[in-house]
Amino acid sequence: MSRISPIVFLLMIGVATAATGADPVVLTGHTDVVNAAAFTSDGKYLATCSDDDTIIIWDVASAKKFATLKGHDDSVVGIAFSADDKFLVSGAADDTVKIWDVAKQACIKTLKGHTDTVNSVAFSPDGKLVASASDDDTVRLWQVADGKSLAILKGHDDSVNGVAFSHDGKWLASASSDDTVRVWDVEKQKERAVLKGHKDTVNSVSFSPDDKTIASASSDESVILWDWENGKAIKTWDDFEEGVNSVAYSADGTMLVVTTDEDDVIVMDAKTGKEIATLEGHKGVIRDAVFSKDGKKIASVGDDKDLRIWDTPSGK
Repeated sequence: MSRISPIVFLLMIGVATAATGADPVVLTGHTDVVNAAAFTSDGKYLATCSDDDTIIIWDVASAKKFATLKGHDDSVVGIAFSADDKFLVSGAADDTVKIWDVAKQACIKTLKGHTDTVNSVAFSPDGKLVASASDDDTVRLWQVADGKSLAILKGHDDSVNGVAFSHDGKWLASASSDDTVRVWDVEKQKERAVLKGHKDTVNSVSFSPDDKTIASASSDESVILWDWENGKAIKTWDDFEEGVNSVAYSADGTMLVVTTDEDDVIVMDAKTGKEIATLEGHKGVIRDAVFSKDGKKIASVGDDKDLRIWDTPSGK
């Protein structure tokens, strides 16, 4: 198995130091655990959110802060950009969802209704809806235009930890501490499928580019690929040594990036499960890792307060 070093640059949020040549860029930033990361569709910006109650948007090319967004009263746990990159949505331990205007660097709507921590948020592909997942055991759909609650999706028996829209916007997947993945019909606002197979908390879900497969990551130390329409597990990879915190498809569907309670980011072949690369450098639990839309970079964040941006192995 190959070992990949950061090629483009490395953002380590801590004490600022000068950097030249291939040395990592080290920036002052978050002061607590970093929970999630999200690239804009053009890859020019990257947002991170933290237990320090803030969101930072980074200019990727310059490796400098573009904006620091403050407004939540507790840990910010989930973030996502709209498809047009004009808006950012965040969910937090203050039980709220906020929608931010990126250019104005301002909160334009605060969505209230959840009664516990909001763990994950997502924009629908057309930007008209936001989905949020909460420790109150529900998933909510919100209308972006007026900030009103469109639907409360009930069915999970425990905290909902992750949500993801399909690329066509018709379906929404949710991951829960009740050990299941559920798929919802967005238009009908009804449950379409319940995927059972994990033996512990499901932390993250991701649709394949063709929307036929869902990948799920679980604290039972496994990743499962589902043919969700038939409710069947296609493949189960259960050889991780620690619980799996996140899983995400690359835009071309050939790779998965996985994070665990260990301090490595694992890049896998999405068909075979073979490890393409292990990205080493973090110290402690890694909470999240995501591909840029062009697949050329991976961003990872975790308990060490670091944001690292890696050059993605080509695999071709």
